[in-house]
Amino acid sequence: MAVVLFLSVFLIAACGLIYELIAGTLASYLLGDSVLQFSTVIGTYLFAMGIGSWLSKFLTRGLVGRFVAIELMVGLIGGFSSSLLFLAFAYTGAFRLLLYLMVVVIGILVGLEIPLLMRILKERFEFRDLVANVLTFDYLGALGASLLFPILLVPRLGLVRSALLFGLINAGVALWSTFLFADRIAGRSGLRAVSVLVLAALVAGFAGADRIANAADDTLYADDVILSRVTKYQRIVLTRWKDDLRLFLNSHLQFSSRDEYRYHEALVHPGLASVAAPRHVLVLGGGDGLAVREVLKYPQVERVTLVDLDEEMTRLFTTHATLSQLNAGALGAPRVRVINADAFPWLEAATETFDFIVADFPDPTNFSLGKLYTTAFYRLASKRLSRQGALVVQSTSPLFARQSYWCIVETLEKAGFRT
Repeated sequence: MAVVLFLSVFLIAACGLIYELIAGTLASYLLGDSVLQFSTVIGTYLFAMGIGSWLSKFLTRGLVGRFVAIELMVGLIGGFSSSLLFLAFAYTGAFRLLLYLMVVVIGILVGLEIPLLMRILKERFEFRDLVANVLTFDYLGALGASLLFPILLVPRLGLVRSALLFGLINAGVALWSTFLFADRIAGRSGLRAVSVLVLAALVAGFAGADRIANAADDTLYADDVILSRVTKYQRIVLTRWKDDLRLFLNSHLQFSSRDEYRYHEALVHPGLASVAAPRHVLVLGGGDGLAVREVLKYPQVERVTLVDLDEEMTRLFTTHATLSQLNAGALGAPRVRVINADAFPWLEAATETFDFIVADFPDPTNFSLGKLYTTAFYRLASKRLSRQGALVVQSTSPLFARQSYWCIVETLEKAGFRT
């Protein structure tokens, strides 16, 4: 019995943290600036949990029945949180309002759980053992959730299904609590029936998760969505209208197949043509392989090394028929070596030199990307250049983002490059 009770604590804690991580991740994908989104979501969530813990003292009767009802509400609201937020972003202008309203409601309900459970269990355990065991399993549950979320849940299930899965776990805890504490629940048959209905709704949502995501995507993007995938690092969406393919990463347009050649030719050819006898080329970022495609047009280039963080991105542009055709099969070419790693530590550990380096990163819209536009990063790149080598950098737009553009120019000059 004790093992089952503390397993409930473990699962409750895991579910609560998963909903918090989903809210922060989804806000980062859709609104950008991950530091701001996670900071405000986590702060609001913890504040709401404090409110829930304080409110628990006003619940004095029927504690087990109230605990079961709270679990069902957490499971239902938390389970459908990701779906509702995606749809709110697509169909309304109230995404932020709904985001923080949902974070507050879930946080209050989660804050009620542990105090109520401790009061329910106080008759079965000594107080010191109860507090120690409950908090131990609570923290273990949080640890388990924090590891599962980026490693398994997001890459395998995505945000919509992950939320629904943990909603099912909450509802499952509610249902088995009606059997564990059957002698202490008035109207347990009704609670069991409601639990089964909530479980059925969550199972139906899990089965229809793709339809929910597709409905949101169809409204968010003007063209037909032909591929939508969530990786450990980003959300990849590919749209098509006639012969125009467009790639979006975290809702930001990366390229249109109709005119991407203008950008990639300008990125690669002026710099590479200025290098005498370039043999070894390094491309940092550019997991779509389009910059590599341009580099391979030079027969004197013997080896191209592509370093991109997202393994799913490079796999997609290697194996997907339409996308590999777009980059002319560049990522599968014999002269190309693909390495999936963070460019910054990879450069720190690298020992080989290159005649030409292309830094083809997305615009520095957050801190994780911003580190790739620093003097420290450019100095690392300079150490990997041969004596007559050259570095080219994606530098936003001098017309539409003048401040960012000139900041990058000045950073390069401070790192010792001539621009």
